[in-house]
Amino acid sequence: MGSEHILVVDDEEDILELVSYNLSKAGYRVTKAVSGEEALKSARARPPDLVLLDLMLPGVDGFEVCNTLKRDPRTANVPVVMLTARGEEPDIVAGLELGADDYITKPFSPRVMLARIRAVLRRKTKAPAEETAVIKLKDLVIHPGRHEVAARGKRADLTSTEFRILHLLARRPGWVFTRQQIIDAARGDEYPVTDRSVDVHIVGLRKKLGSLGERIETVRGVGYRYRES
Repeated sequence: MGSEHILVVDDEEDILELVSYNLSKAGYRVTKAVSGEEALKSARARPPDLVLLDLMLPGVDGFEVCNTLKRDPRTANVPVVMLTARGEEPDIVAGLELGADDYITKPFSPRVMLARIRAVLRRKTKAPAEETAVIKLKDLVIHPGRHEVAARGKRADLTSTEFRILHLLARRPGWVFTRQQIIDAARGDEYPVTDRSVDVHIVGLRKKLGSLGERIETVRGVGYRYRES
């Protein structure tokens, strides 16, 4: 049972009510929004512990809502779980690239939805010393508490997924991580994400780190590592 506050965003009234009912029954506090505009206004006024976000919204769609939330310091660390009716990989990958934390494909069972939400909230509350300590590797500084990365003194604007991947690699410089280990660390081991998604995030990371991006090395047939120098 949870007492966390969840913002549910969906323009379909029946789904909105079904989801809200099951979340309330499970002990969560629920706020409902039927549009992207309403969701952003609510999240800024009272940041929730998690956003359950439909992608196919009229006007300001779910992709734009997710992107806006992740770029606002007030809501950057709020987990976003996408609701998608399509279940198509391009939509899912696009959402992940914007920093979404998980996704649920419609139609879904309430039990699966609650399990996914609990898993995401558990990951959010886990903060052992190793995961909160500031990492300094020559020209790279990672501050988990602030969710900030500086590359050669310049702030790198990373999505939450890119941040988690870099944090994993930088905690063990020189250590090779498989794609599956990266998926597990960034999404949780129950998250069905593809190898290609990892590759897309790595490409984004390298680009945003500038000249330091070349330190993220591909180990052919194995995975990736961060080279300290």
